[in-house]
Amino acid sequence: MLIKGAFMKLALTTIAAVLLLSAASTSYAQQAPAATPAASAKAMAPSDEAKKAKAKQCSAQADAKGLHGKARKEFRAQCKRS
Repeated sequence: MLIKGAFMKLALTTIAAVLLLSAASTSYAQQAPAATPAASAKAMAPSDEAKKAKAKQCSAQADAKGLHGKARKEFRAQCKRS
């Protein structure tokens, strides 16, 4: 009788441990992967075409204002940042 009780206790403990381990491993598997900072920065960075369009727009504004030399360069730099 004592052996039967010990066997049942061992069997229940083993079953409980297996259930706990399987539940823990599935909870990790269901987590979504975190976005990497590099991927987020790439998604937010303007494309080359958008940069070229902005530079062209800033050049047109500088032409309209009649800017030349250093003043034109500073204006375009400020314009492209905004």
